[in-house]
Amino acid sequence: MNNREYSNFEVIDNYAQPRTQADVSSFVSKVFVYMSIALVISGITAFLFGTYPAFTQYLYNVENGVASRNIFGTVLMFAPLIFVLVMTVRFNKMSAKGLLMSFFAFSVLFGASISYIFLTYSMGHITQTFFISSATFGVMAVVGYTTSTDLSKMGSILYMALIGLVIAMLVNWFMQSAMMSYIISGIGVLIFTGLTAYDTQKLKTMAMAVGAEGEAAQKAIIMGALNLYLDFINLFLFMLRFMGRD
Repeated sequence: MNNREYSNFEVIDNYAQPRTQADVSSFVSKVFVYMSIALVISGITAFLFGTYPAFTQYLYNVENGVASRNIFGTVLMFAPLIFVLVMTVRFNKMSAKGLLMSFFAFSVLFGASISYIFLTYSMGHITQTFFISSATFGVMAVVGYTTSTDLSKMGSILYMALIGLVIAMLVNWFMQSAMMSYIISGIGVLIFTGLTAYDTQKLKTMAMAVGAEGEAAQKAIIMGALNLYLDFINLFLFMLRFMGRD
């Protein structure tokens, strides 16, 4: 699940204004703050729905230690995608405040939709994978921010690979092949590792275009945070599957 449309908004007269390194740093810092807040929201939501029976019952049917999604849980799987589509389609019409509230609402829904990990994996395995994913994400974000190499071509290739990955996941949904699932998870880790660097570098381009202040800048910051949020979450989930269960 990913979104790469946050650069397609209209910027009026902003290109004429000179940008400084301070503008870029401020822009990127705000992106990571919003992303971090969304991740905390998703983590808390996932933990509540995945570990507390009072919440779990709303999304899953648990019998003999085996959990399966109920109707509401199944519908919730698609709710985050709808939110991303709405945020993308209505980007130019929404205010920065409305976009931010939508982003945080999305993080709640997405957190609830991935709460199954607490019913599938041990807490130790989740914690270990989280720290490994965080370290990988952090390293690639630094690489993307500091490298002088243009990663746009790599981003295009990774985006096409992502489309192929989604198709492979749909095929395997019918095949239910454990080996194919393992391969898909490994490829997913590689794709989102690369996209983390690509999207971080892209933030600098956006910052130079809109600066760090004003409505247009705030909206770009929020969508940049959404992109990195999705990169991290997908990296974590694919790595969780790739590393297997305890």
